[in-house]
Amino acid sequence: MRLYHVSETPDIPVFHPRPPARSDLDPTVGLVWAIEASRLSNFLTPRNCPRIGYHVTAQTTQSDRLRYFTDPAATHGLVIESRWFEAMTRTVLYLYTFDPAGFELQDAAAGYYVARETQTPTGQIPIDNIFSALFACGAELHVVQTLWHIADAVSHSTLDWSLCRMRNALPRNPASFSGIGQRETFP
Repeated sequence: MRLYHVSETPDIPVFHPRPPARSDLDPTVGLVWAIEASRLSNFLTPRNCPRIGYHVTAQTTQSDRLRYFTDPAATHGLVIESRWFEAMTRTVLYLYTFDPAGFELQDAAAGYYVARETQTPTGQIPIDNIFSALFACGAELHVVQTLWHIADAVSHSTLDWSLCRMRNALPRNPASFSGIGQRETFP
């Protein structure tokens, strides 16, 4: 098994545990986060890019496969907003690899692993073409104006899914959006 950390920073010599931002985790226990290879496509975007990642499981119905994938052989999907397309073409990512011995599984559906001790990467792989990397992972990429209708639908599907950086997504009602580069707050 290979574990990765995806970053836009090209020169991280060590990863120190940091308090988690998630409210469901103990804020007093610092963690180093890594992702397993099978969920890597969920993180092949600029860091702040809002996105929806999903994948097929043994429980996924044929109806959901047809609804969320255009290729019958596809098993992973990633949805981004169209306003992030240009950033995807310009961003260089760095995949830091880790020895999995220092990590424990935190979330099987998401493929998250955590370590409580400082970790030294075993390697680094630059990704200068995010689209090629996504396709090499076998992911379908869908580009839409707003993510919310898909987020609502996929959360009630038989797919495993992940909503990332949704605080940066356009508002639920695109008509209320006042322009590219601006965000409104919404519940």
